[in-house]
Amino acid sequence: MPDFAPSAAPSAVPAAQTTVAGVPTIRVLLGDDHRIVREGLKQVLADAPEVLVVAEAATGPEVLDRVAELTGNGQSGALNVVLLDIALPGMDGLDVLQQLRRSHPRLPVLMLSTYPEKQYAVRCIKLGASGYLNKSADPDDMLAAVRKVAAGGVYVTPATAEALAMAVGHRGAQVGPEALSHREHQVFRLLTQGQSVTQIGAQLGLAPNTVSTYRVRILEKTGTHNDVELALYAERHGQR
Repeated sequence: MPDFAPSAAPSAVPAAQTTVAGVPTIRVLLGDDHRIVREGLKQVLADAPEVLVVAEAATGPEVLDRVAELTGNGQSGALNVVLLDIALPGMDGLDVLQQLRRSHPRLPVLMLSTYPEKQYAVRCIKLGASGYLNKSADPDDMLAAVRKVAAGGVYVTPATAEALAMAVGHRGAQVGPEALSHREHQVFRLLTQGQSVTQIGAQLGLAPNTVSTYRVRILEKTGTHNDVELALYAERHGQR
């Protein structure tokens, strides 16, 4: 049984090894703040001889640092897939995704979350993720997703496909929470959790008046008038 006791911050594994038993590896970075989750993911991925976890990170900034370390100095094939949790300390997983899309546009990012597809899958894919998978997914589905995105494909579950279809109106207009921008959705989610404007500003690094401006926009876009109605709206749209 793995030792789940607290440990030092995760660090990159040397990238010298390029094969496992003669089979080319899919080199993976795990970004999740829970060590027990990372250990579980490593056990799942260990069942595939061509998959190798080469680095781990527990915060958003650490993910970016590990990616930079593994892809620096022209290292070809040093990293093939990033498995990235949405809820990361230090930097939101979706913000990390956006930065990776700018700095490493060809690096596949498979988003992982405890949230169901209808909450985040569409948003992740629109931001450039190569797929979205719930952490409770079957291990075979996890391996299939890693293999597909590593090969340059996009992994879409039936639930994600349905969420994508429902997010688009007859003329391609965004509907429901998908009409919110990335930052508006961050504020929206925290408002529906009962956080104050000041608390949200501290968490997202925004001035309170900026958060208030986002709140006004959110209320307008959702057709609600106060935080209570907004919470009910979130409940109706499966966002809580």
